[in-house]
This record gives sequence, structure tokens and C-alpha cells, in this order.
Amino acid sequence: MPVQRMLALSAFALLTPLAAAACSSQGPGYKSECQVSGCTVSFTRGVNAKASVLGIDAELVAVNGNTVTLKVGGQEVSVPVGQTQPAGGLSATVQEITDDKVVVRLTTGINGN
Repeated sequence: MPVQRMLALSAFALLTPLAAAACSSQGPGYKSECQVSGCTVSFTRGVNAKASVLGIDAELVAVNGNTVTLKVGGQEVSVPVGQTQPAGGLSATVQEITDDKVVVRLTTGINGN
């Protein structure tokens, strides 16, 4: 029994970093980091960027002051920074807007959880 437990723990220890690494992706104009609760996507401004997160396409359409227009799962939605709106079956929260990037949190729960 202790040998089986050691083998199981060893396998878990070896596979855990691989699972965490599989939750990040990067492409032209975006970088995403995902956890069980959802994904944080950093879009580069001025680039036609589309990310696929949680099985749904998300793209940055426009930024107008403190409001971001996103297309999530084919549905266009405008979200002010710091607020959450439902979009394409997910909840979209705009976390940050800078001159270079827009950071959005996409989750399957209500209110960004």
C-alpha cells in the first residue's frame, strides 16, 4: 500500500506542472492565463486579436475612454472598466485599460466568479 501511494503521489507531482502550463496560451495580439475559475486575457491594442478561451472566441473590438467593446461567442458587448457584463455565455470583466493593452477576465460564473 505505501508503494502504491508513493507512485500515485509521484505521478501527481509530475503531471501537475504540465496541467498548469496547458492553461496558458499566446497568439497574435493576445496572451491568456486560465485557472479553474476562468481566464484572464491581455489584448494588445491596435492589433486585430482574437483569443479562444473556455472554448469560446473572444476579441477586442474597440476602446472608447473607459469602455471596452468585446465580441464574445459572436455577441458584441460594451463593458466599462471594473464592471462585469454577460457575453456569449460567459461573464466579461474589464480589469485594466492602458495605452498598450486591455485586460479582460472571462468566467463561466455570474459576477466574474
